[in-house]
Amino acid sequence: MRAWVLLSAVLWYLTGGGWQRNSERTEKGFIYGKPGHPVKLYVKLHHNSPILVCMDLKRTEKETVDPTYLWVGPNEKPLTGNNKINITKTGKLMVKDFLEPLSGLYTCTLSYKTVKAETQEEKVVKQRYDFMIFVNPFAPGWKGKCNESVDCQDNTNHNILQARNRIEEFFRSQAYIFNHDFNKTLPAMHFVDHSFQIVRIDSCRPGFGKNEGLHSNCATCCGNYKI
Repeated sequence: MRAWVLLSAVLWYLTGGGWQRNSERTEKGFIYGKPGHPVKLYVKLHHNSPILVCMDLKRTEKETVDPTYLWVGPNEKPLTGNNKINITKTGKLMVKDFLEPLSGLYTCTLSYKTVKAETQEEKVVKQRYDFMIFVNPFAPGWKGKCNESVDCQDNTNHNILQARNRIEEFFRSQAYIFNHDFNKTLPAMHFVDHSFQIVRIDSCRPGFGKNEGLHSNCATCCGNYKI
């Protein structure tokens, strides 16, 4: 947790309780905006986010005339209520059943009127609030998303064999074309079966988590191929 203390605007959100660095979070669990500074939040997978309020604490202590709220999501499109996003008429937003693709910048623009007492002149004021929402990387459920692993060595070998087969097919096709489709004045091309092969040359330094003990089939843990 110490590392996160360096982030002055980070809020650590945990269901049933949380950790906060500053005063954006109230006793009701509401997260208020901070003008000029993005408020950062970490949310558990498949949990609801805290309630984000399109207003700062100082503004809540003042009269706000005819307020309107516009929320914009990570895709830079205006947000409307759906099965994942809950927006109230008072500008409060909650992301439900949070998933990694929902991470990103959520922006709300608060518009309200001010009236000069002397002239009764009305003026529209706009204030923007930014909320950065991320998946909590240490919460239950996140590790399961990282279980899918790829065996790079198997993939490399598979790709090399595919390349070999395609190159062999190229020579076969060229030989057929030269012998059947082109003018007979062109020199003939002959392809001898089983004459095409690939040879592996290990010439790289060990690294990337591999060594001779664990990977005896890779002498220097890196493969170069020549044809």
